[in-house]
Amino acid sequence: MADQLLRASIIIIGDELLGGFVRDRNTHFLAGRLREHGVPLDRVHVVPDEFDDIDEALQTELGRARPRLVLTTGGIGSTPDDITFEAVARSLGVDVVEEPVIAERLEGALAWTRAQGLEVDDEAVHQFFRMARVPEGARLVRGGWAPAVQVDVDGGIDAPGGATVVILPGVPGQTRDLVANGVEPDLLAGRNPAWTVEEVHHGFPESVLNPVFLRLGEEHPDVKLGSYPGNPMIVRLQGEPDAVAAAAAFVRGEVAALEATEAGARVAAAWGARFDDAEDDR
Repeated sequence: MADQLLRASIIIIGDELLGGFVRDRNTHFLAGRLREHGVPLDRVHVVPDEFDDIDEALQTELGRARPRLVLTTGGIGSTPDDITFEAVARSLGVDVVEEPVIAERLEGALAWTRAQGLEVDDEAVHQFFRMARVPEGARLVRGGWAPAVQVDVDGGIDAPGGATVVILPGVPGQTRDLVANGVEPDLLAGRNPAWTVEEVHHGFPESVLNPVFLRLGEEHPDVKLGSYPGNPMIVRLQGEPDAVAAAAAFVRGEVAALEATEAGARVAAAWGARFDDAEDDR
């Protein structure tokens, strides 16, 4: 892979996740979208709504190889624990400033609330507009109503030694809209070589193929290997298209050769019977 390959990190923020009250759905979604654009995901952090913890995770990821995209989700709102905008600003050493487009949206929401007859005092307005106070230099992420911004560090991901921090909401539906309509077309599309994912299914215990996996690593070092138990067993290969095609052909050839032996046929039959027995026990 090229030295200037864009790489990514994710920081998931929220006490409710660490407490087991909410299931994290954003990591799975974001990881899949990064993979579709050939962007390797190096690390995922889950941290509480605390300034020091957010700073530690962000600085750790900004210290990794660049160019780097750091995606955060969660902690954007008007309640006291929603500190992500301010925490990222502190970590980057910049002030928070009011983002005019977000502020205009909030004004509309505030006007609607008052039109319903609900009184909103100055302190409530101040807290509500915390959602519009973003790190200085941030740009709005296109694609949704929810507040979300991106901040360039050392020239952003367009610079070889730069990084871009994208601050997204924690609500999964909002995150999906912003990623699909803003992050993907503006920050991901066309930056890295396309990756291919190919699966080879087989009927052997995983350990039987360990010699094959060792040779695969030696002969096809640029292909990422995953082996997953189940019925059928799955070998998953990821990488650039030509490299994956060659690796998959190698694995299929080795599996076919093993199936052609008497011992291999016996092992596959016995292994398959175990899954059949398990199905019968349900």
